[in-house]
Amino acid sequence: MGRDRTEIIGARGGLGGLFDRVRYKEIYRQSFGLLLIAVAAFCTVPGHQRVIWGLAIALAGQVFRIFAAGTIFKNQRLASSGAYALVRHPLYFGNLLILLGFALACGNLWVCALVAAFWIIWYPAAIRYEDAKLEKLFGDEWRAWSQGTWAVIPNRLNLARLADTSWSARQSLLRNGELYISVYLAACAAWLWHLAHP
Repeated sequence: MGRDRTEIIGARGGLGGLFDRVRYKEIYRQSFGLLLIAVAAFCTVPGHQRVIWGLAIALAGQVFRIFAAGTIFKNQRLASSGAYALVRHPLYFGNLLILLGFALACGNLWVCALVAAFWIIWYPAAIRYEDAKLEKLFGDEWRAWSQGTWAVIPNRLNLARLADTSWSARQSLLRNGELYISVYLAACAAWLWHLAHP
């Protein structure tokens, strides 16, 4: 699977190729992202208002992920309503809010720098791969939908299209694993809150 991803984007040799193979492995991105959340909790500095705002942003990100994950059926049909009416990659938008929220809540500049580096290294590559894959799978349908829809940051709010979708709790929480991610995030948030209020 990693080989296919680098072939779609363009394989390189040497250290650049090794770097690409790491960036295009989804398991590395997911694992490192989850690890960063724990690092943010562990490295938090005392605070109150900052922690409340940060965790609220992270909660909004996970709620958005849960919503998006219940409307996607990977590689079976193009998702273009619900969360996908706002951005091409709503799970990445949710991840962005979660990472920003925990970085803000922890108040550690080194963690903020790590989060920024992680996003820059992994997410542009993931977006390019996903876009290339979806264009190959769905062709003109994908091109028509993606033309006015930004990749990660919403550029419009279409409430009718946002509500025009069916959501499956089983699909989101169990098949796509959002229940387990939510439990992990809640544990990290509780840990962060404890360390921020000694």
